[in-house]
Amino acid sequence: MDDPQVHYLPLTPGFFSVLVFLALALVILIQLRILRYAYMRLGVGPGVALLLLFGSLIGSYFNLPITVLPGPPVRSGQIVDFFGMRYVVPFVVSPSTILAVNVGGAVIPTLMSAYLVLRYQLWLRAAIAVAVIAFIVHSTATPVAGIGIAVPVFVPVVAMAILALVLSREYAAPLAYVGGSMGTLIGADILNLDKIGSLGAPIASIGGAGTFDGIFLTGILAVLLAGLASPSRPRPAS
Repeated sequence: MDDPQVHYLPLTPGFFSVLVFLALALVILIQLRILRYAYMRLGVGPGVALLLLFGSLIGSYFNLPITVLPGPPVRSGQIVDFFGMRYVVPFVVSPSTILAVNVGGAVIPTLMSAYLVLRYQLWLRAAIAVAVIAFIVHSTATPVAGIGIAVPVFVPVVAMAILALVLSREYAAPLAYVGGSMGTLIGADILNLDKIGSLGAPIASIGGAGTFDGIFLTGILAVLLAGLASPSRPRPAS
């Protein structure tokens, strides 16, 4: 279960470099204070925002093995195209599918979401946002042989930005992050765990290949979209 082969980039280097470029562009804009208001609405400072961005990118390389699912993998060491994205199928010598949790696409977003819910006491609204996005994502998620479950990238981003504004203008940004990240994670991966073993994926990573790009972009774009219309910095719960 400690095989180093479980650690790999969820996307091909070319597509992963696009996410890195977006993160670097945001860093420049944050340093120029052009996007500072967006992260103020999320409730974190520029330094924490940078750690969040690059922690997710770097963490996407690391998968924490949980268990082994029955069913021999049929694909290994390939590239799979889905909805314009190119996902990496790692080369793993294994008689079955390794189920793992991705650090950048699952662990970090979960911790950040828990912090935002506790900070702003968004229990009910966050639950509604997560449930709605999970339903939408689950409806559009597609099992992809060799990869696991994949989601059209911008479906959770656009849906969550609109829903966050409907639920609360003041807390639109934190709701966008929580609902988009957790809704995608639950709708795409958690609710499809029963299908993963039959897809022939050497490694089925929760929050990894197939969903990481959607979760990462949701964390960036949904916050920005929601932050544009949010009237002021949200007030922490007393």
